[in-house]
Amino acid sequence: MGEPLDLLTMGRIGVDIYPLQTGVGLEDVSSFGKYLGGTATNVAVAGARYGRSTAVVTKTGADPFGRFIRRALRGYGVDDRFVGTSAGLPTPVTFCEIFPPDDFPLYFYRAPLAPDLDLHTAELDFEAIRQARIFWVTGTGLCAEPSRTATLAALEARARSGITVLDLDYRPMFWESREQAHGWVDKALEHVTVAVGNLDECAIAVGTGEPDAAAKALRDKGIELAVVKKGPAGVLAVDDTGSVEVPPVPVEVVNGLGAGDAFGGALCHGLLAGWEIERIMRFANAAGSIVAGQLACSDAMPDERAVRAVLDG
Repeated sequence: MGEPLDLLTMGRIGVDIYPLQTGVGLEDVSSFGKYLGGTATNVAVAGARYGRSTAVVTKTGADPFGRFIRRALRGYGVDDRFVGTSAGLPTPVTFCEIFPPDDFPLYFYRAPLAPDLDLHTAELDFEAIRQARIFWVTGTGLCAEPSRTATLAALEARARSGITVLDLDYRPMFWESREQAHGWVDKALEHVTVAVGNLDECAIAVGTGEPDAAAKALRDKGIELAVVKKGPAGVLAVDDTGSVEVPPVPVEVVNGLGAGDAFGGALCHGLLAGWEIERIMRFANAAGSIVAGQLACSDAMPDERAVRAVLDG
């Protein structure tokens, strides 16, 4: 198989169709840009920007958008060997509206089933999953079968070895109810060492969106590093060394979508580098601010030099 990957992600992939006019509804938009998208995919792209070896476990449709995705992944330096094909399903597209600074409605076209949710356990490379230095999965991967069973099988095979991350990533349109999401996320938390989520996602996972209480509840489940993103109030991180709170980096927001994925890729880079937790959080916040100030997600992922320039003022 070769050298173990630095970062292997599993989950959502698709094509983001973003309006080139902001502040108006889609009915009034006249032109769009096409970009690689999907939470797990963006995190892999972000990791590759820092020189890390990355790949994503997912599937696309057998269509032109699927071909675009594979070409884009290779262009970003992300290994596409674990990207399968669901011949009878279309590659998903996602539209958004852009109303800066804090309103970015998303419209997912993933019917009848997104290929990334058509992942079967028999299709997984468990050796690659076990050997990766970081394995990253998302809450969205738990929302439907067969991806739910495959995601849990991957986590069980991983057995909390190395760094195993659950991005809580709650998207209400993918679930029947918050209670259903809680049940499956709670089960996944048994197998991971790092959990990352915003206040609402933490409330889904552990029943509270109060930052300190949520971090404690995650830690009580055996999570080594709990990261609670508090929006304009910054981020709270708690591990065995204690807790740190880091304020956000001021930015004129263009498109807030993708900032969390940039945060995730930067988090992985810092964990792989062995940095102390406050340094990682400051670095990840800065990476997120860079993407929030640009239109695209994957195209905007920064390298280490760009993040350090923000940190240096």
